[in-house]
Amino acid sequence: MDIRKLDRTAVLETVRILEQASPEDWAAPTPCADWNLRELVAHMAGQHIGFAAAASGGGADLSVWRPADLGDDPVQTYRAAADDILEAFARPGVLTSEFAIPEISTTTTFPASVAIGFHFLDYVVHGWDVARALGIDPRFGDDVAEAALVFALRVPDDDRRLGPGAQFDPALPPARGAATLDLALAALGRTPGWTAPATPATSPQH
Repeated sequence: MDIRKLDRTAVLETVRILEQASPEDWAAPTPCADWNLRELVAHMAGQHIGFAAAASGGGADLSVWRPADLGDDPVQTYRAAADDILEAFARPGVLTSEFAIPEISTTTTFPASVAIGFHFLDYVVHGWDVARALGIDPRFGDDVAEAALVFALRVPDDDRRLGPGAQFDPALPPARGAATLDLALAALGRTPGWTAPATPATSPQH
């Protein structure tokens, strides 16, 4: 399994999906109940920045993991952050490094292959989140979906998913005959059939 290749594919798909967003979409709800689309993408860009810092030995500083300021051009800001992380992960020797990821643990570091696996899974799931917020389907290939399922099934499904700030919700039972990506999403507490809630009709003005 070439985790860097898989991660690159997932990240580039998030860029492709986001390029379809219109100015009216940034306040749209997402499967991440606490975030609208702009807030989710700020988190995603911030995580790219944090992982890029971790790849260079600077991940222990919590401030590098904060949500990004998307400015007036959220897509361009996100694309730049995605370019940074792909460049960071592609550097020679990165696979022999240890990553500090204080949002997961402040007492241990993670081998690069494990850390990049965390990043890969996040961007498959968040890519799906963004796609569903926009009412479209992501184009993850079978290899990406199969790898995502492997990583998703390694995430402990315990009380840590119940606390504030939990990365994932408790696992959901998969539907019979579910596609591989849907199995990964259900394992992480996502509802594969999620659609944006209908906007309540406004009352006529008198």
